[in-house]
Amino acid sequence: MEIFRSLTGIFCLLFLLWLVSTDRKAISIRLVFSGLALQFIFALLLLKAPIVTDFIQAVSQGVVKLTEFSYNGATFVFGDLASDAPSYGTVVAFRVLPSILFFSALSALLYHWGILQRIVYLLAWFMKRTMKISGPECLAMSANVFVGQTEAPLLVRPYLDKMSKSEVLCLMTGGFATIAGGVFAAYVAFLGGTDPESQALFAKHLLTASLMSAPAAIVCSKILLPETEIIDDDVVLHQDGETVNVFDALTAGTSQGLLLAFNVGAILIVFTGLVALANFILGDLIATPLGIEEFLGISEPGLSIEYIFGWIFSPIAWLLGVHQDDIRLIGQLLGEKLVLNEFVAYAHLGDFKETGLVTNERSIVLASYALCGFANFASVGIQVAGIAILAPKQRPNLTKLGWRALLGGTFACLLTASVAGLVI
Repeated sequence: MEIFRSLTGIFCLLFLLWLVSTDRKAISIRLVFSGLALQFIFALLLLKAPIVTDFIQAVSQGVVKLTEFSYNGATFVFGDLASDAPSYGTVVAFRVLPSILFFSALSALLYHWGILQRIVYLLAWFMKRTMKISGPECLAMSANVFVGQTEAPLLVRPYLDKMSKSEVLCLMTGGFATIAGGVFAAYVAFLGGTDPESQALFAKHLLTASLMSAPAAIVCSKILLPETEIIDDDVVLHQDGETVNVFDALTAGTSQGLLLAFNVGAILIVFTGLVALANFILGDLIATPLGIEEFLGISEPGLSIEYIFGWIFSPIAWLLGVHQDDIRLIGQLLGEKLVLNEFVAYAHLGDFKETGLVTNERSIVLASYALCGFANFASVGIQVAGIAILAPKQRPNLTKLGWRALLGGTFACLLTASVAGLVI
């Protein structure tokens, strides 16, 4: 039954995208099926094929080991606050956020040595052969698997001004549908807590989700806005802003990670506080005095933003194939991710897992796939502003396509979760 719901989810997501397509007749059926096939192959290889799963497991354990190294640094600075981690808030402040610094510096080092670029190029070459899209699209989409939504466009900077509208949408959708390497460890810590085995499990799933979301983003963007212009077939990697030496790379990466960690911490503080304020106004000042909660049969803790999100997005959670007991809570997380951001949603998913509100493993794993992307309202402004600096001529297209790209990125994450639901 759960697999049937995942299949239904794939069909419904594609149908909804088709309904809002700008040119339904121009949609490449071959591209859609090759993208879905590539997603399914990625899922099978990464989750079921013994040799590949052993490799992914080794990579996941390597990520966990690297996270432990970041904890060593955090313990040196914060002492027992980082090593003991008695509460969830302490874990976030003194273990999760410092891991962002470490992984940002490590990513910068890999980029300086050229390792990251080679991996991106190989993935781009493979995707170009299978999905027949332009060279710049392949490079940007492959880069999005490893770096953020504002860093990936740097690799295709020379092509940005010449990109068609369809290529611009594909570029933006890829940014919304994937995550950055710098925050990868943070999500692993949110979901895995302090248990190394649990961390390795979720590292494996988040790695799989990142790879699967690349072809999903291409499929969604090319349904929303099919390519009708002549495209550039070249796959030439552009390296911009190279660091001078290893120390320069490490310091630059650390500085970027510091800004990101502060940003993440500030986002969690502000948005959690704003949600609490909204819940107070909605529940204590409106719903309770007017008897709305009693009329609707809502028990403690009463009417809240989370409760509303849960009901609005419950149909989507059902289509993903999550366990029926968890549909409303997972729906709540999907709403939080879109309206707030994925940091808040992942933090709450980790909290649900820790407190036993959601215990079904399938529900937790599928939610981790569905949340694995930067698709939220704030990211629209971030992408439009960031890419417009690199390609001022594309600003009109960026502003027009921003919300369509957000839709594509959101659906790409959901499509990844639905396809994963067939294999898990």
